[in-house]
Amino acid sequence: MLKGSLCTVRHLLTADLNTFIALVNDLPSRGDHFSAHFKSPETMRKEFMQNGFVSDDSELFVIEDSLHHIVGVITHFKSRTPITREIGYRLFDPKLAGRGYVTEACRMLVDYLFKVHQYHRLELLTAPENVASIRVAQKCGFSAEGTLRQSFFINGRYQDVQVFSLLRPEWEALRG
Repeated sequence: MLKGSLCTVRHLLTADLNTFIALVNDLPSRGDHFSAHFKSPETMRKEFMQNGFVSDDSELFVIEDSLHHIVGVITHFKSRTPITREIGYRLFDPKLAGRGYVTEACRMLVDYLFKVHQYHRLELLTAPENVASIRVAQKCGFSAEGTLRQSFFINGRYQDVQVFSLLRPEWEALRG
């Protein structure tokens, strides 16, 4: 469990599962930047029972506010090389945007990944027009690298993705 001043980042518990599935599969809350593809509740329950959404390939955490409500999700997963991990996140309620939950959760996850693992590079991928996600990346010390043209298919069209990265020496310098 990672505890911050605004939120806690923790693994999903069995008691959270029904609420989590409902939040993840709420299509209107996904907005323009997330795929409408979702897993069935049965598939998600089966995956959770197998590994708790934690494996060598990925690790899922919920973002919980001070009142113990699940407000989002943050995960890290395999990227193109063994020394790189990609971070993904989503805030479930758009009304909570701008309050700092995702930024704090991302900072805590970055610290965890660099302190506990030997990764050299962390990446965030976001739609170029997703200003909120770009601000999270910038506030957490990530640098813009470029655009992967038409690399995601979301909401019926191919979309560009902007790549941000943070290298271990950059993180160490920020912690200075």
